[in-house]
Amino acid sequence: MRTTAVRTPTRRPIAMPPAEDLSAAYRETRAATQALAASLSPEDQVVQSMPDASPAKWHLAHTTWFFETFLLGPHLPGYRPYDERWGFLFNSYYEAVGARHPRPRRGLLTRPSAEEVVRYRARVDEAMTALLGGGNGARPEVADLVRLGIHHEQQHQELLLTDILHAFSCNPLRPAYRAAAAPAADAAPDALDWDVCEGGLHEIGHAGAGFAFDNEGPRHQVFLRPFRLATRLVTNAEWRAFIADDGYRRAELWLSDGWATAQAEGWRAPLYWENGDDGQRSMTLAGVQPLDPAAPACHVSFYEADAFARWAGKRLPTEAEWETAAAGLPIAGNFRGTGELRPLPAQPAPAHEVQGDGALRQMFGDVWEWTGSAYSAYPGFRPAAGAVGEYNGKFMCNQMVLRGGSCVTPDGHVRPSYRNFFYPHQRWQFAGVRLAEDA
Repeated sequence: MRTTAVRTPTRRPIAMPPAEDLSAAYRETRAATQALAASLSPEDQVVQSMPDASPAKWHLAHTTWFFETFLLGPHLPGYRPYDERWGFLFNSYYEAVGARHPRPRRGLLTRPSAEEVVRYRARVDEAMTALLGGGNGARPEVADLVRLGIHHEQQHQELLLTDILHAFSCNPLRPAYRAAAAPAADAAPDALDWDVCEGGLHEIGHAGAGFAFDNEGPRHQVFLRPFRLATRLVTNAEWRAFIADDGYRRAELWLSDGWATAQAEGWRAPLYWENGDDGQRSMTLAGVQPLDPAAPACHVSFYEADAFARWAGKRLPTEAEWETAAAGLPIAGNFRGTGELRPLPAQPAPAHEVQGDGALRQMFGDVWEWTGSAYSAYPGFRPAAGAVGEYNGKFMCNQMVLRGGSCVTPDGHVRPSYRNFFYPHQRWQFAGVRLAEDA
């Protein structure tokens, strides 16, 4: 392996976005969600394959309930809910709003029908057009909630895809959500190289331009020791080596809770991996496909990511290290807009990268990257007043931070400061590993 020259990460100035057309952004987001569900049958849309997942129909209805509850009810005079009973069905976790149907039982909601949910969405969209068309979009309290609702719906677009993948993986027919893209030519990934980042004081957190969730701030200083970050993600081939070296059977590699979970669940490989007569395969949104050895390893828990890093003699980056390294990099990669809906191998490093100029690849897209950081509040964090204050803050316990987005994340949704978070045992998301070490 080779090491690139030491660099000091810099944050490029963030250009202010052009004047927003919230109505257009709202319509585009809503249409994108409906398009994601267009190929799903009513039966597909009602199934709930595990308590952590939700039916596609529920995602369609919940995101609609969000706009109805937080925007139309308070801000559109005379608006009446589509159905007063549905708040109980489609409230996710907002205690301040009222009681709700238990999350693990969302798959029992055969009514309202998928067709009725489409009508619900149309009614709310019509009312939102009236709200924003009346000049209310210029009011800060309305505009801020619309932006939050749009980004909230984009999160559920990603969840819709991860949840339907899990549901289809439980079906013996192994159906495909979408036909497979043309396979890429087999290519060996570059050797695992390292980008060295200077230590010292750095700033992390949202810089203030454009939308961000409340958990991305306040911006603050952190002290970092010099560190190295792998220039690409860990691959399936490298994960195979971990398995071959009894990585899932060696307790010394695992955190205690991780070892107990792996033994109880019988983990022997990432989620969706399976062996066939023609070699190793994986369940994907295109159905069961041959495992690409050069593609990023995916659908692993934090426990597995941490064990792999220890096996490799490395560690996971902290979220401050990850954000510092990502600062100034273009937010470009294999997001949902590529249409691949699968992690892709890293592109070969250009020759100039041996000089340490922009060596990091796959920082955005492909797979969410586990960090070694517990999800907690930044110094000075205060949740918003009211029910929307429950959006992030109350989950800052017992979860771990992931960074960078995935192949099913909507384009334009993430930033270097974006903080995703999941429980350490969860692995149905498109989550993978980038290694780090002290310099």
